[in-house]
Amino acid sequence: MNDVKCECGHVNPHGTILCEACGKVLDEKENDKELLDMRYEGSARRSQTYQKTIVDKIWNFFSSVKVGVWLIVLTLIASAIGTIFPQENSISIPPSMPADQFYQQQYGWLGKIYYQLGLSDLYNSWWYLLLIAMIGISLVICSLDRVVPLYKALKAQRVTRHEGFLQRQRLFGVNQNVHNDELKVIKQHLERKRYHVREENGDLLAEKGRFSRWGPYVNHIGLIIFLIGCMLRFIPGMYINKVMWVREGETVEIPETNGQYYLKNNEFILQNYDKNKDKNFEHAINRVGNVVKNYQSNVVLYKQDEHRIPGETPKLTKVKDYKIRVNDPLTFNGYSVYQVDYKPNELNAMSFSLTNKNTGQSYGDLTINLFDPKSKYDLGNGYSVELLSYFPDFEFSKSGEPSTKSRIPNNPAFVFRMIAPDKPKGDTSFVAIKQTIEPFGNNEYKMAFKGIETKNVSGLTLRKDSTLWLIILGGIVFMIGVVQGAYWNHRRIWIQHKQGEIWVAAHTNKNWYGLKREMEAVFSGTNIHMPVDKLQRENTEKEEI
Repeated sequence: MNDVKCECGHVNPHGTILCEACGKVLDEKENDKELLDMRYEGSARRSQTYQKTIVDKIWNFFSSVKVGVWLIVLTLIASAIGTIFPQENSISIPPSMPADQFYQQQYGWLGKIYYQLGLSDLYNSWWYLLLIAMIGISLVICSLDRVVPLYKALKAQRVTRHEGFLQRQRLFGVNQNVHNDELKVIKQHLERKRYHVREENGDLLAEKGRFSRWGPYVNHIGLIIFLIGCMLRFIPGMYINKVMWVREGETVEIPETNGQYYLKNNEFILQNYDKNKDKNFEHAINRVGNVVKNYQSNVVLYKQDEHRIPGETPKLTKVKDYKIRVNDPLTFNGYSVYQVDYKPNELNAMSFSLTNKNTGQSYGDLTINLFDPKSKYDLGNGYSVELLSYFPDFEFSKSGEPSTKSRIPNNPAFVFRMIAPDKPKGDTSFVAIKQTIEPFGNNEYKMAFKGIETKNVSGLTLRKDSTLWLIILGGIVFMIGVVQGAYWNHRRIWIQHKQGEIWVAAHTNKNWYGLKREMEAVFSGTNIHMPVDKLQRENTEKEEI
C-alpha cells in the first residue's frame, strides 16, 4: 500500500488519519467539525490498515482489547475453579495413595468428576498454559500495534500545526491585539511550569508529561515479565514444590537434587500447650481440648560423595543438624524444607508367633517390617514361615479378590504358609486385623498376633523457586507503569500566528481541569484569553435545550 503525502510535505504511512507532522486531517470531510480523536494521534495502526493475509488476521485478533479482556476473564475463571479442591501437588497425604482415590474418598462424586476433568492438575494442563501464552501474545501485539505508531507520531510532530487541527481541539480560542512581548512573558510562564517549549517562526509548542503516555505500555511490559516468570515455573528445576513423608529413623533421598542430598528424620515432636503453665490458652484448651504449641522434626542433612561409583551404596557426609518447625525451614543450596504435616503412630512392624492351635505351644516369633517384608522367616528346628502375599492396605475388590488400596500399611493383611517338621507342605492361612481365613480347611498351626510397632511420620515440603525474582521484577515494573500513567498526564499548548491573529489550542490525555487551571495562571496579566472548552459548552447547550 502506498504512503500518503501531506500538503506540508511529510510522508505518512498508509492508514494515517492525522498528518504526523502538521496534524492535518488527511481524509477530512466537508463541514466536519467534530473534536479530533487524539488517543493515538491519528497514527496508522497495523490492525486497522492491513486485513488481507492470515498474518494480518492473527495480528488483528490479538490486537483487540476485547479479546485480551476475555482471555483474562477466562483465565481468572479457570484459576478460580482450580481452587475449589486442592491441586495434586499440594495434597498433604502420603503420595502412595492414587490421586483418583484420594479425590473420590475425600470429596465424593464431585471430587471424582473434578479429577476426571483434569482440574486436579489444572495449572500444569496444556490448555491453561495456552491461555497464559495467549494473554502474553495479546499484550505484546496490543502494545506494538499502538506504541510504535504513537511514538513515531509524537516524535514527528512540528511546532506549527494545521488550522483544522487547532480548530478541532477541545480547548481552542482566537485572540487579537497580542504583542510579541506578551508571548515572551507567556513562554517564561510556561517554562516555570516545567513545560518544554519549542519555537518556530514565532509559533510556540509547550509540552510536558509525554512520558506518562507510555504508562500503559510499561504496565504491559510488567505483565509480560510476570507471565514469563509464571511460565518458567513449568521448566524442570526452576520451581519445585514436592511433598516428602519421612518416618522416624528413616533416611531418604531429597527429590529433585539428583541424588546429591539426603535427609534423616531422627524424631518428630508434637508439643501442646499446658493450661497450668500457659494461662493465655486456658480458655481455648478447655473449649477444644489440646492446642498445639509446636510441630517439629529433628533432622540431619547429608550430602553424597561426588566420586561415588554408579550402583555403589551412597557415601554420605553430614552437613548439619536442624530442627524444622512451622515457618522455620531448613535451607540449603537454594532449597527450603518446610514442616507442613504429620502422621502419628503409623504402623511400622507387626509381630507374630507360630503356634499349635491345639496345644498352644509356640515354635518361634517373627517380626515383619511392613515396609520391607521378607519372603521367608526361618524359626529353627525345621519350623519356618513363608510370606506368600502381602496387602498393606487390604480390601476386597469388586470380584471378591483381596487387593490393596495403597502401599501404606493402614490395614495390613498377609497370606502365610506355615511349615513344620510334620507339615513339610505347610498350612496356608490368610491373616488380617481381626480376621483369619483358612482356605484349605482347618490348620494345625496358626499365626498368633503378638504386638505392633509404630512410628511418627513427618510431612515435609521441599521448595525451590528460581522464578520469584522475575515475578517480583514484573510486579515492580507494572507498578511503575501504574504510577507513571496515574499521577502524570501529557499536556500540550499550541500558540500560533494565524491570519493576523493568535490562535490558542490545548490538549491533555486526562485531567482537563488541571490543564485549564494551569493555562489560567500562564495567561494571567496578558491579552490572551482562556480558550473555550467546546465539550463543556456543548453539554451546557444540550442541558438548556
